[in-house]
Amino acid sequence: MRALLILLRNISVVFLMSLFFCTQLVSANDIKYSAPAKTIMISTPDKKLSLVVVYSSGYVIKQLRIKGQNVLSPAGIYTGIKTKDKAFFSNGKSAGVKLTKDNGVIKLSGLKYGNNGITINETWEFRLVDDKIRWNITREYGNSTGLEDMAMPQYNFANMSVWKGGILDNGGMVWCKYLKQVDDTYGVHTGGVTFWNAESGNALRISTKIDKGYHIATKYSHSAKNEFTCTQYVTDSSLSQRYNLSRFVSGKADIFAPFEVKKATVKLEVDLQYIDYFKAYSRGKLPGIDAVAVRELLNTTGRYGVVDNNIIGANGWVSNWKCLHEPFFAQIGMAVDDKNYTKNMSATLDQERDEAVLPNGRVLSRWHNVPGDEMPGTYNAQTGYYEAMWGYTIDSQPDFVINTSEQFDLSGDTTWLRAHQSTCEKALDWLIKRDTNHNGIFEMMNNNVSEQKCSDWLDIVWASYENSFVNAQMYEALTLWANCEKVLGNREKATYYTGVAKRLKNAFNKPIAEGGFWSPEKKQYVYWRDDDGSIHGDNLVTPVNFAAIAFGLCDDQKRIGEILDQIEARAVKENLFHWPLCFDSFRREEVSGGNWPFPKYENGDIFPTWGYLGIRAYASYNKGIALKYINNILKQYKNDGLSSQGYDRVTQAGQGDDILAGISTTITALYRDIYGIRPKWNRMGIEPNMSASLNGAEFSYTLRDTVYQLKLSVHDYIMSTAGFSIKSSNGFGATKNGTLLTFYPDNKDDILLQVNAGSKKNIAMQIHSWTPNAFSWTMTSTDNYQFTVKGLQPGVNYKVEVNSIGQNIKTDGTGKFTIKQRCTKATKFAVKKAA
Repeated sequence: MRALLILLRNISVVFLMSLFFCTQLVSANDIKYSAPAKTIMISTPDKKLSLVVVYSSGYVIKQLRIKGQNVLSPAGIYTGIKTKDKAFFSNGKSAGVKLTKDNGVIKLSGLKYGNNGITINETWEFRLVDDKIRWNITREYGNSTGLEDMAMPQYNFANMSVWKGGILDNGGMVWCKYLKQVDDTYGVHTGGVTFWNAESGNALRISTKIDKGYHIATKYSHSAKNEFTCTQYVTDSSLSQRYNLSRFVSGKADIFAPFEVKKATVKLEVDLQYIDYFKAYSRGKLPGIDAVAVRELLNTTGRYGVVDNNIIGANGWVSNWKCLHEPFFAQIGMAVDDKNYTKNMSATLDQERDEAVLPNGRVLSRWHNVPGDEMPGTYNAQTGYYEAMWGYTIDSQPDFVINTSEQFDLSGDTTWLRAHQSTCEKALDWLIKRDTNHNGIFEMMNNNVSEQKCSDWLDIVWASYENSFVNAQMYEALTLWANCEKVLGNREKATYYTGVAKRLKNAFNKPIAEGGFWSPEKKQYVYWRDDDGSIHGDNLVTPVNFAAIAFGLCDDQKRIGEILDQIEARAVKENLFHWPLCFDSFRREEVSGGNWPFPKYENGDIFPTWGYLGIRAYASYNKGIALKYINNILKQYKNDGLSSQGYDRVTQAGQGDDILAGISTTITALYRDIYGIRPKWNRMGIEPNMSASLNGAEFSYTLRDTVYQLKLSVHDYIMSTAGFSIKSSNGFGATKNGTLLTFYPDNKDDILLQVNAGSKKNIAMQIHSWTPNAFSWTMTSTDNYQFTVKGLQPGVNYKVEVNSIGQNIKTDGTGKFTIKQRCTKATKFAVKKAA
């Protein structure tokens, strides 16, 4: 009997759907109704997105079609609630459901569900807004009560392969393949998402809007029917996690803790939109580079480190882990190029400033969802921050400052930077004070290998006392932060930190016999020196040597060649696709047992996390080698999605359960160190380092809502926006406000050219050359212009030629001069310091 009833019910659903398509339809533009089937079909004008809404038994969206293909399971999309005892959904039987149509708005009302404990009156409204279908859900709670779960709404997609994943509006992503088992669930405190299919290029964007005072959250799960589900929540207060601080749990769909709802009316506005993924997320034309792999890598591995709002790291959400002792989170955001990631990164640093930095300036090293990895007594169950059990990882000090400095260049928010000023100063000063022997090198909190404690990212290698890797990162932090102090107007502090950095650089580069880190015998920088003066880590540790070059500590070209040639020869000999953490073995007493025998784990295996240091080091020395490893990592992504912690040195196969988003840094370096994307807080900057094989690269880059079109070849760079276009053979920075264009030669602040136009027309110019004493440019646009050059020597005479007609001009007491010129055709300007 039960089987017969199920069969009859299925037949009735098929009949109603058939009736919908066969019945004489009442059509109003892109909205069609079937009164007998109680079904509505709503299509966007371009027919790329349509919904089939059925209201014969409550409300349910039975189909969501992308270019005619339904992507939903038979369950469709519905709303509902779950109490401790029972679940109620919008697609249950309900008498009194009513359809009304008014001025393009379709309204379904009269749905009531619940029981004596909770009653709900729910209304759905649909309308077309340009290429979107706007869906408003209004839910009236009849009384206040506690709930276990909610669907407002729940999208039930046909299977786990409909979408590769979803790009979240906090800059992160959900990767469907990581929801491997039934009820594997990822829950975050944001609502918007763009689901995409990397094969077809079809994408569905869900944008959400809630009333002020309410909070939205979403969970993504693998259902028992192998559906991919997306369930949204709108609540009075931010939802807590049910299982410790876990954003991802395996085998449990109830990821959020129980919550209260009040007797009130709650609203959610949803915009559903078809997106051409290939167009919307295009990486442009990238000759010599697999642009598709770049796009997919940055939209998956690069974004995967976003655990939730206020938690961006480079481990990721599956392991619920974030290491604060990593310096590349803002750099990843630079390459991902998503304002949502940038906004979330600023919020992440705000939270770390408030919760992870101790009053004395010590930056706690990690965040995790559960205790177990912490130094006893340091785990904060409310915040998740703690000191790692392996030792004090001191690189969290400079890395917090590096991320803050580079994030400022992306956000351009001086108010935000000022709110971090005292914290960054305390973090730097905490480590500066550790130079107890006053030799310019900063000491760790462990003294020697006998303590069996770590002091940096390689957390089961017993680097102690004077650690060159941490000191190299400190040099970068000091250099970057000195510039931030200048922006904030504190030149005294800027000079101080620059001086500390200079002293560190001098000490760092001394031979080991003189207290530095350079080994003349092995032609490499050693890893650390114990308090007894013994030298450790002379086994060609790649992050150490790459960091010395990449951060500018080592600018001796002979040393650079000795290091990089040696590393490349060793890598080629073993045919390695990427660099290992070290080429030779540490000594047994220098590492934990988990690193033995060599090569194993942090003693010799491949960890691409530090790839950006290698690319940055090679980019100015041998671009061909840098490009080889960039292409190698893209090939590896296509093979396995970089879904590993590291790679076995012998087999080069992925291993480790803790997937690392930091593996994307080799590709972030493609943008920073090859294409030269160098945003500054007050301008867009490019400092390309192109190879002939990359000539003709064309792509857009968005910085603070301005879209920059870039065309790059060797010594031929064009940057253009809706307001200006600049062509140059050298790197530069530029920004336009109103009618004022500011050009920064070499993307530096020392000298600048301001072009003030008489109208709002596009300003176009070509830079021919620029040195402190001679520079020239051509205006290729026409207008009345005022040119001001700043940053020159005060009171000095210059000869200015306009289309070869000269005049003499003298800089004022601040080192600037101004000329005016009406340009009715291409006009060349040449300026030269008078003899």
